[in-house]
Amino acid sequence: MNKVWLVIQREYLSRVQKKSFLLATLLTPLIFPAIMGVFLWLATSDTDTDSLRIIEVVDENNMFFLESSDQYAFSFSRVDPEEGKRMVIDGERFGFLYIPKIELSQPTGITYFGEKNANMGLITLMESALKKRIEEQRLFQSGISPEVINAYRTDVSIRSITLDESGEEKITDATVNYTIGFLAGILIYVFIFLYGNQIMQGVIEEKSSRIIEILVSSIRPFQLMMGKIIGIGAVGLTQFLIWVVLIGTISSVVVGYFGMQMPQQQAFEMANADMGDVVVEQSGVQDLLQVISGIDFLKLVVTFTFYFLGGYLFYGAFFAAVGAAVDAPSEAQQFMFPVTIPLLIGYMGLFVFVLNDPNSQISFWLSIIPFTSPIGMMGRISYGVPFWELLLSMGLLVGGFFASTWLAAKIYRIGILVHGTKVSYKTLWRWLKSSH
Repeated sequence: MNKVWLVIQREYLSRVQKKSFLLATLLTPLIFPAIMGVFLWLATSDTDTDSLRIIEVVDENNMFFLESSDQYAFSFSRVDPEEGKRMVIDGERFGFLYIPKIELSQPTGITYFGEKNANMGLITLMESALKKRIEEQRLFQSGISPEVINAYRTDVSIRSITLDESGEEKITDATVNYTIGFLAGILIYVFIFLYGNQIMQGVIEEKSSRIIEILVSSIRPFQLMMGKIIGIGAVGLTQFLIWVVLIGTISSVVVGYFGMQMPQQQAFEMANADMGDVVVEQSGVQDLLQVISGIDFLKLVVTFTFYFLGGYLFYGAFFAAVGAAVDAPSEAQQFMFPVTIPLLIGYMGLFVFVLNDPNSQISFWLSIIPFTSPIGMMGRISYGVPFWELLLSMGLLVGGFFASTWLAAKIYRIGILVHGTKVSYKTLWRWLKSSH
């Protein structure tokens, strides 16, 4: 065990002391706040140029009205269509909307002219406004007053409440649960690939430089493999924790620079607002706070850490075995297929099955089978998973780790000393059956 610990220290310190690690750890968190800052800067810049986004509207029917938005202002006039086009070309107007005489049953011929290609948001805004007005006019012609229809239109909002076995009620939000499952699943998928490849690259480099032959003279191959896997895993966990702290801190600074607040700050201030605020808004904030307070963050963090490390250790053994079986990264591609396929199944299953219906049979099995459980279970955990399912999934993942390590060790102890031999699946099978 002491030798394994020495290998862990070596792998950990040799990586965290590299300039490349320090640069990646410190610079990567700057990417997300930088992107956020660019978008916020563009958004604030757009507010200064709203006067340029005036759209001239000519309505030959004298019945349409388009309400201005934060980005677009609509100016109605009786100018000639050619004059409207010229206003766009000369830069006097952002766009020109021409509404000719139309039949309400077949509203055709409505045309928008712009110097730039119209984006989907603008087209949707104009189409929805015109559609609503045409529907109102057709109802009026049918003898039904639009006011009557509007009086019966009602917005419906469904509150989602989860009941536990004791009958206690807890407000939930599918969007929040979906977001948590999405982010947690994707992070585990990315980190398994990222640090698994680091294991494979490290083994290949040591094997090609013949350093491995010196190491195995004083330490057993299995101990070397375990030390390398755990050491690199510790590097990944360290880097991830630093990223979380830095991204959160820098993002708050960037958002504050533009006079805005992070969502949690907004929720806190709204929750402590004056009693004179709108009742509906208070109700929405209270529901949001109840949803957030109902999330067991400790369980979420502990579960994420377990599946982050468990998934990495489970697949890390296979990545180490692949690295030991080849002499160059280009040769590793043929053996990466059976390793990556289960990960891809878990990744696709996260979107197709787990996030859409976390309680389905296929979601259950995706979160139980060790090959897909690190991604599948993190997609389900925010929705609430029975304790026995979570315990079964964790137990199988631990067992899967021991099994994958045992299989990988049989390949690793032979492969690291083999040079210049073209290794095939048949060769790997022979190594697995070998008892020496």
